Amino acid sequence: MKNDNKKPDLVVFNEESQQYDASLKPYGTSASSPVIKPLNTASWKNDGIQRVNKQFKSKFDEVKQQYEDLMQKFQYNDLVYNAKFSFEPNIGEIYHLYKNKKDESFLSIIAPEQCSFQHLGSFRLNSDKMWEKVESASKKEA
Repeated sequence: MKNDNKKPDLVVFNEESQQYDASLKPYGTSASSPVIKPLNTASWKNDGIQRVNKQFKSKFDEVKQQYEDLMQKFQYNDLVYNAKFSFEPNIGEIYHLYKNKKDESFLSIIAPEQCSFQHLGSFRLNSDKMWEKVESASKKEA
């Protein structure tokens, strides 16, 4: 069935409102109007993807470093708290961790240069009851 009321393609007529609305369109409607070309956004997207990926990698590396630092602190605390000691450590004091001939670790106030046991590290107890690894005095002077 043929629609006799159909307008030619060059005529902008809105079938719903039954009005000519070429002047209301946000784009040119005549044959002499500039051609509408879609923008090539591939380079913009690629640039954005690279920048975002760089930010994600940077943040990931930061979080990974924090995780590694936290795991190292956990291992130090596990090592010291599982060592043998027969005194109550004071907060803020430096203690030294050694391994004896029986392969047992123990905590001592004796400095590494005054002891013949294998020195595993020096630690300070902070106010949160966490052990923090510190450089021994002999390493700082060297």
